Amino acid sequence: MKKITIAIDGHSSCGKSTMAKDLARRVGYIYVDTGAMYRSVTLYALRNNLFNEDGSIKTDELQRQMPDIHISFRLNEETGRPDTYLNDECVERDIRSIEVSNHVSPIAALPFVREALVAQQQQMGKDKGVVMDGRDIGTVVFPDAELKIFVTASAQVRAQRRYDELKQKGMPADFDEILKNVEERDYIDSHRETSPLRKADDALLLDNSHMTIDEQNEWLMQQFICKAELA
Repeated sequence: MKKITIAIDGHSSCGKSTMAKDLARRVGYIYVDTGAMYRSVTLYALRNNLFNEDGSIKTDELQRQMPDIHISFRLNEETGRPDTYLNDECVERDIRSIEVSNHVSPIAALPFVREALVAQQQQMGKDKGVVMDGRDIGTVVFPDAELKIFVTASAQVRAQRRYDELKQKGMPADFDEILKNVEERDYIDSHRETSPLRKADDALLLDNSHMTIDEQNEWLMQQFICKAELA
């Protein structure tokens, strides 16, 4: 069966990364979490004092330091899934914090950040056989992807999922703060000038508000089989 490119876009905390990871593992494809890449840049900016007191970004300084930001993925033998590394440090847990969530959308809206990371993403997927999720995979990174999915769910459902995930990891979580963050990120992601979040014209829409993980995984597997057989 010929390898294809799978682009999964959607709103924050809608479960697209879980879907993408599970599909990649089942079909033997490479998985790339582009959201983790933007979160890693955000973590770098937080650690290196690249935010002003009012929350604005020291853009000139961040742009100067972008060549020093190296992001990679390495398979975690215990979980069977890839972990995110920032300059050779595993930051998989750190990039999921609410502090990073509160700062990632403005970072991701910066044209020079998107340009740098999109180039890396396209290089990662040049040989196909890749599942990539994010905000602009089907519209910007891989507009010719054979299978495009756009995932969404209600803001309340997504906030609850994020809350449950943080509590499960033993991290601090406040539902109202998370819901506010989800709604703010939706607005910023959809209204930014560079690569705004939108459904590609040829993408399949999946609202998983009331689906189990198993149900959405089976749905996605069926879409993959259909597209891969036609490739």
